[in-house]
Amino acid sequence: MSGVKHTAFINRLKSMLKVDARRMFTAPTVWIMFGISLALPVLILVMTSFIGGNTENGEAAAMFTNVWQAIGSAGGNAMSMDIASMCNINLLYFLVAIFVCLFVGEDFRSGYVKNLFTVRSKKTDYVLSKTIILFAAAAGMFLLYFIGAMAGGGIAGLSFDVAAAGASAGGIVACMISKIFFALVFVSIALTLATVGKQKLWLSILGSLAAGMLLFTMIPMMTPLNSGAFNVVLCVLGGPAFAAGLGAISNLILNKTNLV
Repeated sequence: MSGVKHTAFINRLKSMLKVDARRMFTAPTVWIMFGISLALPVLILVMTSFIGGNTENGEAAAMFTNVWQAIGSAGGNAMSMDIASMCNINLLYFLVAIFVCLFVGEDFRSGYVKNLFTVRSKKTDYVLSKTIILFAAAAGMFLLYFIGAMAGGGIAGLSFDVAAAGASAGGIVACMISKIFFALVFVSIALTLATVGKQKLWLSILGSLAAGMLLFTMIPMMTPLNSGAFNVVLCVLGGPAFAAGLGAISNLILNKTNLV
């Protein structure tokens, strides 16, 4: 009997994922977000690489001297507030939160959610499917930012010296993996707040951005440029665990409140 229930759950989830994937990738919003993710590092590196303070001889000092500054900083210094530490890949966490609110909010605004639950789907399937598909979109945004950073660094003539950034090739790979899985925290927070705000998109976005600001100082510590196995394991295990906990809260909210 449990095997039948498990098979039914897997089939429902597959069906829900197909619907969500089709709705996401046929909507312009995700492509706009992908475009921003790709273009943002190019604009940041090109426009700021020749802007900065003055050196002792009065010449302008570039804010970015190494392309890897667009990805993060070694050591995970959360108190650094210079331009290079603020205008890096960590900005994407806020973009991810906004995208989640827009995507889920459209479900409530259009009446899709109410119709969906009336016809076939369970709220647990909906929350799990949304978490998976939105995490996939977030991972795509981070990978596109990385590609854009490499292109922007080349255009701006920045150094690609990994050692000069205080990291290694393996550390940068671990850093990217950690950052991608840490995005699950922002996805699940925004998803929960989107189920609270429902059609009140402004409420879910403001709440998600406020929560993101509280977590922002944790990102450099959890995902430094010289990340190691510990950072990867912490994010790979902690991200899904956090998402599971908030997913249960989202499911409870959907069960206890009106779908309007």
